[in-house]
Amino acid sequence: MKSDQNIAYYNRVVDLYNDLGLPIEQDAEFTIDSLLDIHSDIPFQSPIFRTNYYSFIFIKNGKGNYTTDEHTFEYEPNTIYFTNPGHLKAFEFYELHDAYLITLSEEFLKTNVHKDVFLEFPFLLAEMVPPQSLEKEKFEEIEVLYKHILKEYKGNSKYKFKLIGNLFVVLLLKIKEQFWSNYYPLEEGNRSSQIVKKFKESLESHYKDLAKGEVQSAFQPQDYAAIQNLSANYLSEVIKSKTGKSITAWIIDKSVSQAKALLKNPDISIKEIGYSLGYSETAHFTNFFKKNTGTSPSKYRKSYLKD
Repeated sequence: MKSDQNIAYYNRVVDLYNDLGLPIEQDAEFTIDSLLDIHSDIPFQSPIFRTNYYSFIFIKNGKGNYTTDEHTFEYEPNTIYFTNPGHLKAFEFYELHDAYLITLSEEFLKTNVHKDVFLEFPFLLAEMVPPQSLEKEKFEEIEVLYKHILKEYKGNSKYKFKLIGNLFVVLLLKIKEQFWSNYYPLEEGNRSSQIVKKFKESLESHYKDLAKGEVQSAFQPQDYAAIQNLSANYLSEVIKSKTGKSITAWIIDKSVSQAKALLKNPDISIKEIGYSLGYSETAHFTNFFKKNTGTSPSKYRKSYLKD
C-alpha cells in the first residue's frame, strides 16, 4: 500500500479490505468474491482510496453509490460498474442482497485474458465509466458467466487461470456488446481526463513498439509530454493529481507487469525479455526487476513454473 496526501493506495483488494477491518483471502492476481460474504453489516460507507487494480462489480440485488474522482453515481439492482487503476474512489451500500466483485491486475489481463487486451477492449482505459443497468434477462446472461468464473476460481484445475481468462474474455465481450460497442475514448471527460487517457494509450502503444523491436529504448516522462505537445512538468502535475502516481511510477509499474507476464512464458529468454523492455544489458534488467519486486527474474520464473 502507498499513500498520497493521506489517501491510501492499494495494490491488492485484500489490502483494502484488511484496512477496512473486513479480512478476505487473496493468493493470485485475480479474485472473485461475494460482496454479501464480505459485508455483513449494511449500510456501509468506505473512505476515499485509490487502487492499482481493475474492478468489476455486479449488483444483482442492491442499492448504493460509488464515486470516481469528482463523479458520484447511484445504482439500482441489475447494475454493472467498472473502475480502473489510479482514480480516487469510494463506495456506499444502502442495501445489499446479491452482488459480486471481480478484481484483477494488468499482469493477469496480459497473461491470461489477451496480450492486446487494451486494443481489443479500449473501455478498460476509460477515464470515466458510469454504471450500466440491464433488463433482468440480460443481466442473468452475464450472471451465468461470472458464476462460472466463480466455480473455476474455487476449483483446483491445473488450467484454472487459463480457464478463468478465457471465460473473462467472453464476459468482456458481452459487456462490450451491451454497453460499449459505440465507445469513443477521445470524446469523454474534461481536459485533464483526456490528457490522462492519452498518456495511458501512449504508454500501452510504446510498450507494444518495444516488444516488436520498432524502438530500442523506453520513453522517459519528457517523451510522453512531447506526444501531447505539453511540458514535462505540466504533464507530470496532471498525471500525479489525477491518478496519485507519478509518470515514473506508471512507467515502472508498466515495465514490471510486462516483465512478469513475459516471464511466465518459458520459451522467451530473460535476455529477450530485457531487450523487449529497452534494456540492452541483461544485468541492468535484472537489477531493475529485483529492485522493484524483491526477487530476480529467474527466481520469479521458477516460482511461477513450479506452481
